[in-house]
Order: sequence, then structure tokens, then C-alpha cells
Amino acid sequence: MDTPERALRGRDLLSIGDLSPAELEAILKTALAIKRDGGRLLSPGKEMALIFEKPSLRTRMSFEVAMHRLGGHSHYLSDAEVGLGRREPAADVARVLERIVDVIVARVFAQETLKELADYASVPVINALSDEEHPCQALADLLTVYERFGKLRGVKLAFVGDGNNVASSLMLAAALAGMDFRIASPEGYALPNEVETRARAIALSTGASLTCSITPEEACAAAEVLYTDVWVSMGQEREAAVRREAFAGYQLNDALVSTAATGAIVMHDLPAHRGEEISEEVFESPRSAIFDQAENRLHAQQALLALTLGALEG
Repeated sequence: MDTPERALRGRDLLSIGDLSPAELEAILKTALAIKRDGGRLLSPGKEMALIFEKPSLRTRMSFEVAMHRLGGHSHYLSDAEVGLGRREPAADVARVLERIVDVIVARVFAQETLKELADYASVPVINALSDEEHPCQALADLLTVYERFGKLRGVKLAFVGDGNNVASSLMLAAALAGMDFRIASPEGYALPNEVETRARAIALSTGASLTCSITPEEACAAAEVLYTDVWVSMGQEREAAVRREAFAGYQLNDALVSTAATGAIVMHDLPAHRGEEISEEVFESPRSAIFDQAENRLHAQQALLALTLGALEG
């Protein structure tokens, strides 16, 4: 029977929900070991293509440095260079790159683009953000929580804000890890029904507790982790005024933090709009683990790449 490490070799990661609880645990334990010990784990000549339809700071830097530290090489391809679906179909791009690189990391507008890349590429495809999910962020998030609390099972995590791609991956990851996940979103901005349904199906086997559509005060009461994200994501600029009105009262501020558990931490995947989804005081407070999260993108992605490319097989 395959170990989780062997099972991850050659696998796509389009959704965090594609992982089993054991595979998620293997990635996080590997990330902790790599963060502690480092090391060049890949055989010479391993190549990674980064296809980015959207610009990025943390995602690009963390993947490029991760691959370099593992001993491989990365190649950044911007939207202007590739033009997925415009200059060339994703299917053709996939079949070209599979003959040149060992893994494709794609940051795209649409989940369907990732699916098409994965359908046609014989090498692993990793979701570095889409409209539906952000699984690599969720890996870094859980790594940060585990470092702070020494466990994941039963940890109470409250997400206050938009039921977006970050929240979707975080809920699925929390379900896999057996956490107590609560989310408070304004009416009309809740998590997609299919994400909640999928997470609840996972929770049946892990014992996770999932609570949706509650007030920020209910979500944050006695929570050990307080998490928020921007109200207006990239590509939603035309909705900015409407969204700011809808999310009034959903700011992570001192009043909400005061209801949380003693020793609770604050998280945000960045970039942050201080004074909107999070107050300046909370962002800069001693409770903040925000920049630990940002650093942990590097270590989580090193682990994911190492396992996907078969550098670590149990």
C-alpha cells in the first residue's frame, strides 16, 4: 500500500480537497522538516514553469525560491508571453510544456483553465490561485496554525469576510485537519454551496466542526485563530463601493479580537487594506501571525514540490 508521500508523486493539486487527511499531514510535516533543516532535495535538472495570468508578490517569489532551494530551476511566463486561451489554447500550452518541464504551476483567472492544463499535461499541475481556490495559501495557513498551537485537530478558526477562493480552500483544509471552522459573511457573499457540501462530506470522517452564516461576534467568540481577507479582490474593482457597504461591520478590529480566546492569533493572506477588513491596530498587534503566514508559503511549497516530484518517498 502506498504511503502518503508516494501517493503525492506526480499528482496534480487543483483543489486542497483533492488531498486526503494523511496527504495533508505529510505535506505539513515535510514543510516543518524542510523549514528546520533545509537541503537540496531534487536531482539536478528539475524544471518548473510558472504560468501567471495575474501578477503576484508572495506566490511568485515563494515558488521561485522554493524551487531554487530544492535544487531545481523555475521559468516565469507572464500572461503577455503565453496568452492562455487567446494566443494559444491551454491544451496546446500544456502539451508543449510537458515536454520541457517537470511541473507546471499556474495562477489563473478561471479554474477551468487549470482543469484543461491538467487534462492535457502529463506532468503535475499545481493551482497557484484561481477564481475558485487558493490551495497553496491554505497549506501555509495550516502550517502557521500548527507551528503556533502544536496541533490542528479541534483548533477553533474564525474567518470573517468574503466567502472567496481563500475561504473556500481554508474551509476544505480545516475539514481535512479536523478543525473547528466558523465563517461569518454578509448575505450574498457566503461560501459556494458546493464547497460547503464537499467540506461537510470530508468532516464526516475527520470529526471537523463547520459553522457558516453566523455573525462576526459569534464566529470569533473563544476562537483561537482569527482570519480575514480583502473585501475587494483583484478583478472586482467595479464592485468596490457595493462591497464596502455590504461588509461594513465585518472588520477584524479590537472589539472582535477581545471576544477571542486568550492567546488567539490574527491571520491575513495579504495584501491587506488596513482600515477596511482589518484595523491598523490589529494588523500590527503582537497577536499578528500575518508575516509568519507569508514566510510559510515558501516552506509549504517546498514540501509540495519535493513530494510531487518524488524527492521524498516514505
